[in-house]
Amino acid sequence: MPAIRGNILGLKPSQLKRLEATYRRRVLPGEVVSPELARHLTELSVETGRQVGVLITRRGDIEHVMVGDAFQLELPELGRLRAGDTRLRGLRLVHTHLKDEPLTPDDLTDLVLLRLDLVCAIVAQPEGLPGKVYLGQLDPDATGPRAKFWKTQMAPDIRALDVDPVAVAEELEAAFGRATAGREVAVQGRALLIGVALEGRGVAEASMAELEELARTAGIQVLDTSIQTRNQIDPRYVIGRGKLEELNLRAMQLFADLLVFDHDLTPAQARHLADQTQLKVLDRTQLILDIFAQHAHSAEGRLQVELAQLRYRLPRLAQRDEGLSRLMGGIGGRGPGETKLEVDRRRVRDRINMLEKRIDALSASRQVRRQQRVRHDVPILSIVGYTNAGKSTLLNHLTDSDVVVENKLFATLDPSSRRLRFPRDREVIITDTVGFIRALPRTLVSAFRATLEELTDADLLLHVVDASDPAYPLQIEAVERILRDLDLHEVPRLLVFNKCDLLEGGVGGHSAHVNAQSRHGIAISAQTGEGMTDLLLRIEELLWQEGKSLTASGQSFQQEHPPH
Repeated sequence: MPAIRGNILGLKPSQLKRLEATYRRRVLPGEVVSPELARHLTELSVETGRQVGVLITRRGDIEHVMVGDAFQLELPELGRLRAGDTRLRGLRLVHTHLKDEPLTPDDLTDLVLLRLDLVCAIVAQPEGLPGKVYLGQLDPDATGPRAKFWKTQMAPDIRALDVDPVAVAEELEAAFGRATAGREVAVQGRALLIGVALEGRGVAEASMAELEELARTAGIQVLDTSIQTRNQIDPRYVIGRGKLEELNLRAMQLFADLLVFDHDLTPAQARHLADQTQLKVLDRTQLILDIFAQHAHSAEGRLQVELAQLRYRLPRLAQRDEGLSRLMGGIGGRGPGETKLEVDRRRVRDRINMLEKRIDALSASRQVRRQQRVRHDVPILSIVGYTNAGKSTLLNHLTDSDVVVENKLFATLDPSSRRLRFPRDREVIITDTVGFIRALPRTLVSAFRATLEELTDADLLLHVVDASDPAYPLQIEAVERILRDLDLHEVPRLLVFNKCDLLEGGVGGHSAHVNAQSRHGIAISAQTGEGMTDLLLRIEELLWQEGKSLTASGQSFQQEHPPH
């Protein structure tokens, strides 16, 4: 006989036997609950002073019997849903209420989160007879972010209840199937984006807009975004429990299959969130790592991305193999061997060590090439800046190259070097590097150290800024912080305000002029070529001040108005 679930402490043996006998009862498939079962539940509820409930299959079998307290009923762990996001659980909940009250928020939450066929609450009258009946079922026609995802009804008693639960469930599944048939198919998933505002709403909204752009770059369809204002991150769920339930309802309403958090999640937080929502859960770092994996084309880039991914995943290996005992020290504690978890961790560590050695070898070869440049006394310009600020577009315009340019974040990961020839036979090497971003994962910074070492030999850094982005001051600050972390804060820098053609008045307008003059920069448009003459003059002036002899030969740069 299956066990009785829930709050059974203090029940009499006779009451437990009657509860166990509930499993032997059956309900006709075409009725929500039989009058006999309803009276059996209400009598037990009044006698014990606790809510009593059952989960009934579509065949009419009693799957679970639960006992709660006077106010609520806690359902057992039901496992994962059946395949398909249009399917219901195949179970209906029938339970008692000791007070004459409609379905509670807990009842409706269970209905939606567990995708039950329906929920039925029977009011237990003082004499133990069943009274009013309250029903709730999912509503596939609910639309809008504030719409309820359920509908309810009331009947004066059990005999007045004219509902076929199996037919209702099949109609709901058919309606959900029609709703999903015409929806857009996302490449990487359909996601809700979640953020927490700790330092002000404006900062959180700017970060959320950036996360939305990251999701678009990764091929994820963003269905909705949500920001919760809190004093601190919840240690278990990041956001509050009530907010999590609201997002869970929203995810079901929009048929989302992915939650993306604008914060780094601890392994425990990711596990708790996945258990509560039964959705795939990602954080900001995982999303960035996935984008890097998509855009890394060279062998070196793929090695660096793999290294970053393994460093991120190593502390998150938490699965256990119950078939083997865990390793223990001392007499009597020796098991038959390593657990799967320990084997996985050892393999990951071995792979990390191997990747680090290969990247160190690549770093050594880069050092040789840099020494050759130094011997030839060729100045080096390195283009740095926030991702999608237009660095590759600038490199292409200056050197007539064909580096990949996309209106996406981290479109360029592999460094590109070109020769740029000025008038008067002066020549430099100009290098494009990977873009930066706020809260750039440390695993990426350390994995890409061989690439970022190119910046250490730069004579001048061109810090490219997207002047059309309202959040560009925060982006400048983020890049400067990363440069300080890389000990590059003493390298001469020139701020280049790109995309000024998108501002009012264009490159020569008041907005572009104020932005550039306030920070001693240059206003340009790498797309249209405006402002390039002033940029080249400033570069030549700064490099000349550094005392470089620009005498090498190489590729010629053509422009309509060469500097004199």
